[in-house]
Amino acid sequence: MSVAKPPPRLGMGTKLSYGLGSVAFGVASQALSTSIIVQYLNLAVGISAVLVGAAIMVSQIVDAVVDPLVGQWSDGVRTRWGRRHPFMYAAALPCAVAFYALWHPPTAWAPMQLFAYMVGVLVIVRIFNAMYEIPSSALAPELAPDYNERTSLIAYRWLFGVAGAGVMVALLNMVFLRRDATHTLGSLNREGYSQWGTIAAVVILVSILLSSLATHRLIPTLALSPPRKSSFGSALRESFRALANPSMAALMASGLISGIAGGVTATVNPYLYLHFWGLAPQTTAILILASIPATFLGTFLAPWVSSKYGKKRTMISLFAISLVASLIPISLRLLDVMPPNGTPWLTPILLVDAFVAGVLGLMGYIIVSSMVADVVEDNAAKTGVRSEGLLFAANGLLPKVTAGVGAFAGSLIVTAVHFPAHAQQGTVDPHIIRNLGLAYLPVSAVMSALAIFVLRFYRIDQATHERNLANLQEAAATAEMAHGEDPATRAAAITQIT
Repeated sequence: MSVAKPPPRLGMGTKLSYGLGSVAFGVASQALSTSIIVQYLNLAVGISAVLVGAAIMVSQIVDAVVDPLVGQWSDGVRTRWGRRHPFMYAAALPCAVAFYALWHPPTAWAPMQLFAYMVGVLVIVRIFNAMYEIPSSALAPELAPDYNERTSLIAYRWLFGVAGAGVMVALLNMVFLRRDATHTLGSLNREGYSQWGTIAAVVILVSILLSSLATHRLIPTLALSPPRKSSFGSALRESFRALANPSMAALMASGLISGIAGGVTATVNPYLYLHFWGLAPQTTAILILASIPATFLGTFLAPWVSSKYGKKRTMISLFAISLVASLIPISLRLLDVMPPNGTPWLTPILLVDAFVAGVLGLMGYIIVSSMVADVVEDNAAKTGVRSEGLLFAANGLLPKVTAGVGAFAGSLIVTAVHFPAHAQQGTVDPHIIRNLGLAYLPVSAVMSALAIFVLRFYRIDQATHERNLANLQEAAATAEMAHGEDPATRAAAITQIT
């Protein structure tokens, strides 16, 4: 384990170019793991809610198997383009093509044929999305070793990911799903989804290539991977040591629980927007657009607040307040306190709530990502091996699997309250709509609260991180003096020292 050159101080250009690549992940994630794909397949294409939930769950389980393999593979590969960039370049075109195919399914197939088609395409999209996102995310600890600077770098990644996804979703709802004489409810416009999918596929391709090319010049400053044993047993042992880190275990447990909660929310949200709140797609787009200014504010507040109060304390507080804010409107509606649907005050109240919850939630996610980066050095100090790819893959692993489980659970909630398919606004029994809110609220609240509680067991603070960096630098210097430039011998010496 060595570094060819000291990492440069990060300028605004580096942060922007690095963050740009997350547009691809943001667009794909918003389309695949949230309400859009459920709304599209169930309401527009006509596949049953249970089959839609099952398709998402199956594709995410496959994705969960692939993610750690990609992460560990990119940790150990040795090329003239470094460890990460070969994967990033290779993923660009297949990811974009598969995403295009997702929104252009055969029109004359039976429901089960469409289900099989969607499962296959979803799997391909997720695999190549992971081939880009995991290696790209793994660059953060190497580009920014400093405890606080890496939070700033990761904040730009979240800025582009959330803002890019927000713009694309707003474009979908305000342009391609707008109401007209042919489509009285624009969210049922299948052709509109296809047109949007074409544009989104191009955005994914361009953002991956531009970010990869822009960060290519930094390859000489990144960590070099020493030769590793390629046996299955050695890979399994390395994975176990990395994931057994107590702080990483806390993050993964929290991700497991929050993934279920997020999957439920993503599945139920289309029904809440269209029927519980009676919003048109264009109004829904305005609420989603609130995430864009929220993203800018959260991007700049997160590094400052976390450096002042510490990452763990700040993150737990932000998530807790965000949870309360996000559940207040539904709770008030169930108590008959919120303004009725269609009245002037409803949308502004929902807009303010979405903005506040968005700022706080985004700040928490930025800090959590920075905390994962801190585990990299903590694990390296204990094992002598840098496993950025594996750790970032593991951090996203359980939320992906459990988001699929959550999507399936959300579809069961929709089915349990007997919500009709292809339902137009104003035609659903009010008791069914109220029962949907009553079923969703406690599930979301309890699961999210548990996810926040588990994060209390994270152990790394700034002093621990700086001590880890010092130990790694001392070990590397000692190994350099004792064993010269041979990377295999040097890596073994670092392991013994640390």
